[in-house]
Amino acid sequence: MNKENEQHTMQEILENTKTIAVVGLSDKPYRTSYQIAKAMQKEGYRIIPVNPNIEEVLGEKAYDSLAAINEPYELVNVFRRSAYVKALAEEIVKADAEYVWMQQGVTDSEAYDILVKHNKKVIMDRCIKVAHAVLMK
Repeated sequence: MNKENEQHTMQEILENTKTIAVVGLSDKPYRTSYQIAKAMQKEGYRIIPVNPNIEEVLGEKAYDSLAAINEPYELVNVFRRSAYVKALAEEIVKADAEYVWMQQGVTDSEAYDILVKHNKKVIMDRCIKVAHAVLMK
């Protein structure tokens, strides 16, 4: 994806998303996932934490997996190590969410190809908070 297409896709995702399922969201305030999810929540997005090791975070009930979520969400925001992303992609393709955003440092071209093949719009290796600050002024 070229830079112009990527920017257009990022803007589309940010404009069309109300609810974000955040995979790997930590309940520790010093963790990047917590800080970014909190910032996105402050911008008006609803956050659904996906982490089997916590009960709740940022005032929202946490789910063990994407499959366990029983309410609509448009975007899956991934805060997992790249090594886990291919297996996660197999779970994401079963979800109704149209968009997938892999945070800065999270890359897997095989997972990317799987998701795109299943008609997901994917951003990889970009920070959603930075993109929001730049694109949604």
